[in-house]
Amino acid sequence: MYLNSLSNSVYLRKKRKRVCRGIGSGLGKTGGRGHKGQKSRTGKKIRIGFEGGQTPLYRRIPKFGFVSKKKILVDEIRLFELNNLLDVNNINLSVLKKKNLVKKNIKYVKIIKIGSINRPLVISGLLVTKGARVCIELAGGIVNP
Repeated sequence: MYLNSLSNSVYLRKKRKRVCRGIGSGLGKTGGRGHKGQKSRTGKKIRIGFEGGQTPLYRRIPKFGFVSKKKILVDEIRLFELNNLLDVNNINLSVLKKKNLVKKNIKYVKIIKIGSINRPLVISGLLVTKGARVCIELAGGIVNP
């Protein structure tokens, strides 16, 4: 594109629809609304999901399931992520928050066995899976409840 190819021509702009302005407009008489019925009238529109008074689909389908609010407060840490904390040997929730491994609003953290650990760590106040506990203890670490 070059500056000499730019054009501000009136003919390049799309003309707006002129509804109900006679036969020649193509939208005369009924103004593109068809004949009779609720949708042809002015005023209130029909809300999304309305089925003419029949019980709508979103109310006919059975409801099921449950989303726990606790899910927002729980997070997971993998074993190999603990290797990155070189300057810390005692790991708890506040240390993980300071190192930005978990968000500020997290209240429970669970250590899961993905990867391995190669140095002894003391873990306190965190949940630990069986596999992760074995790996930590084999490396010479301690898991406190």
